[in-house]
Amino acid sequence: MALLTDIEWGEPLLPIVDDPAWKAEVASRGGLPSATIDLRTAPLPWLREYCFSARTYFYSLTAMPDHLFPLVAMVVAQENACRYCYGLNRALLKILGHSDAFIDGVERDLRLAELDEKERAVLAFCRNLARSRPRPARAEAERLVALGYAPLAVAEIAACVAGSCFYNRVITMTACPPQADIEAASRGPLEVLKSIASGFLQGIAARRQATRHVVPPERAALAAGPFGSVVATLTGLPAGAALRAAVDGAFASPVLSRTAKVLMFAVVARALGCAGTEAEARRLLKGEGLEDREIDEALSTLRSDRLVGRESGLLAWARETVSYQTPVIQKQARALAATLGDDVALLEAIGVAALANGVVRLAMLLE
Repeated sequence: MALLTDIEWGEPLLPIVDDPAWKAEVASRGGLPSATIDLRTAPLPWLREYCFSARTYFYSLTAMPDHLFPLVAMVVAQENACRYCYGLNRALLKILGHSDAFIDGVERDLRLAELDEKERAVLAFCRNLARSRPRPARAEAERLVALGYAPLAVAEIAACVAGSCFYNRVITMTACPPQADIEAASRGPLEVLKSIASGFLQGIAARRQATRHVVPPERAALAAGPFGSVVATLTGLPAGAALRAAVDGAFASPVLSRTAKVLMFAVVARALGCAGTEAEARRLLKGEGLEDREIDEALSTLRSDRLVGRESGLLAWARETVSYQTPVIQKQARALAATLGDDVALLEAIGVAALANGVVRLAMLLE
């Protein structure tokens, strides 16, 4: 488990894309367009939308306690060795008034951190789910309920881990540059921090007020589509609609073949030992015309005769995204970029691998 200063970080892999329409859309929804991620993912609609949803989910929390979100985001980013997200969420905790001693405790040893039993249990659950070696059993989520968290809050905590695992991977594999200005501001004088925190909290309140009328989709709507049983675990939460749109958008996108994308999900499911999501991927692959023999061979060799040309290396690469060393996965992403030949295809490959990692981890709620 790396500390912030231990993480090696490369140069950005993708350029900033000036997309006025997307910038206006982000602004109209209460966000400040981030050149770091919103404008690097701009060429791929489904990916930019889910990145925006993950980045701004703090404003949409409905069930889990607000104060847990930046803690969850930081420990997951630390587990995933995402220099950008780790630094940003560490800075956010400082801006919100947490001491260096408190943050150091959370980073280094939860047993010694200034947390109560319930908070410590949540963060341990989140670390384990992000790591997934082995994946937490459903009993670990049930323990949080026994400690007093509502089942919907536990589902939202798991959704935040899954969304962070997705976001961390997109950020890491594209090597988005850290937010040096925000990190520097978090080390500023106390009065400056109080002013930043006040503005931040007012912004959250305003954005939640603006979206209070939004009704989450019914379970049937979330369950209709690929990996519907997993998405439906988020019934009653804004995260459910965001994930349903992301999965549907990813599989409908024409940039990479649907077969390649489902096989990538299957590879991640196999690597994480999730029988349920592997079974769903197999069902989808049979719908694409693959036989069991072909699927078994693809999962054992990480190659498929159905994937040719620029898609031929996607399965081996997807396997590497499950657990990685940051400088290695960034180097591998650069090699993949050369193979795929264009930025949009690279964005889709990264997005699908990241999405699979989030969905498969979220599936532990069904086990």
